[in-house]
Amino acid sequence: MIDFFTLEGMPWPRRLWDIGSLLALEELLEASIWARQRVLSPAAVDWQRHELLKVIGPDIGLGSKELRAELTSLLSKPLPYPSTAHRRLQDIVDHAREGYLSRWASAAARPEEQRPQPERLARVVAAHLLDLGYDANHLAAWIGQLARRQAIIDEVLQGAVALDTAAPQEFTVLAVLDNAPEREQAQRHEAWLSGREVVDWLKQRGHSTNGLRPGGGFLYRMVARDPFSAASQVRELVEHMVVRSSFERGNRGGVRAASKLWVDEHPEPIPFVTPSRGAHVLSLVNEGRLYQVQGQRTLIDDALELAAPLNRGALGPAVAGVWAAIESLLSHPDDPSDEERSGKAVAADRLAAVIACSWPRAELTALAHRHQPETPDALAYALAACTNSRERAAAVAKALAAGEMLAPTERFRRDSDIAAVHRMRRVVANPRAELATTAAVFRIAMRRLYRTRNIVLHGGSMQGVALKAALRIAAPLVGAGLDKITYATLVNDLSPLALAARAENGLKLVGGETGMTVVDLLDRRS
Repeated sequence: MIDFFTLEGMPWPRRLWDIGSLLALEELLEASIWARQRVLSPAAVDWQRHELLKVIGPDIGLGSKELRAELTSLLSKPLPYPSTAHRRLQDIVDHAREGYLSRWASAAARPEEQRPQPERLARVVAAHLLDLGYDANHLAAWIGQLARRQAIIDEVLQGAVALDTAAPQEFTVLAVLDNAPEREQAQRHEAWLSGREVVDWLKQRGHSTNGLRPGGGFLYRMVARDPFSAASQVRELVEHMVVRSSFERGNRGGVRAASKLWVDEHPEPIPFVTPSRGAHVLSLVNEGRLYQVQGQRTLIDDALELAAPLNRGALGPAVAGVWAAIESLLSHPDDPSDEERSGKAVAADRLAAVIACSWPRAELTALAHRHQPETPDALAYALAACTNSRERAAAVAKALAAGEMLAPTERFRRDSDIAAVHRMRRVVANPRAELATTAAVFRIAMRRLYRTRNIVLHGGSMQGVALKAALRIAAPLVGAGLDKITYATLVNDLSPLALAARAENGLKLVGGETGMTVVDLLDRRS
């Protein structure tokens, strides 16, 4: 579970790939409203509903068999807004919300053969807590503390249930401004503090003010799940000020925030700059292409520029820009216009196929680097003889297929590596079915991003219930897809659409008569 709350440095294959069931249901209810306003198409909402129907059935947290049966019945038919069916679904979601994690905890206490799989349980708990509004930094500190004292699963679940049932709290958050134009307007605000008052407030709470030259600040009271979430809310308020000040006449520098936020009774200041969302195109550096920008602009240059806000940009530009990049790379005027892939949804499906095909190679390569037994074994010798990442991934896949054990190093990441070993063992044993399941998950994430883009651009709204979650889930996956597309285009001279076709074929042919393996899905063997 530590992986799912780690923001910096966590590879994309080990992050969360989906939101929780309750937020997904809320998202569907909202989508029906947007469909009435013709922001989303009925076909898009129907696809969303059908995919959610597959998820709801096995979700233990959604109550008794009767409650889940009622959910299934409602999801089997259209849910136009307003309608009796739409109102009934909202009411049932409210029923299911109470005690959601408690029901999963009860299932984990059953006899071993009846318990949910550990990774499934970890993903459910992590997604639900993040969907509630807890900040990943807060949850990372919580689960890290439990891990250090080697807490058993019952303790972890009890802690998760406590977080689930806890009421939001009020936090006092100080946002300091280095530059505050139109100061007389700021001074009329009830939350305004002068520069001297800012310094006094910090000193009274034991914070250092070295190097701080405040132009003033705002002291807000926010209701949130944790200090980091409260700071995030205030960060958004300050960003609104920055945006408004950018439209001032003349060059006054605009509103400029200090580098930190302070939450009362929280021991350390919180950085104002948010962590990267985890979209990484590593092939630009790995293939020596970072500075090769001479000559005519390429399709890749345009796409990367459009997607640039993805990591740290504001939500609206990030969603709009990254989808424009995806659409430019993976759609074509001759694409079929069938209802299931209406609009540009086909681009989402193609990107999902590329990501799914890159997953086994990425995970197997990581495991190859992590395999460091105290006494070298056959796999260690085989890895030492490998000359490239494909050979290393293939060596690990062969070892897993033969039932060999891996010996990952470093205890802190060992549990994560062991979970990855179990995942890859399933993939190697049954590649077509496992990859189809994974591709379906990625398809849901990419189509959610597409719907979110339509809400932002066509609905003109930044209030979507799953807007932040859509970007949190999609960013690392999109980064992985863009990485593969960039590599294929710049190194192999393979167009994005040709790569997507290769990926779609790979998902259908892997493990069959062609001899295609999970490490050869995107890069053909020479």
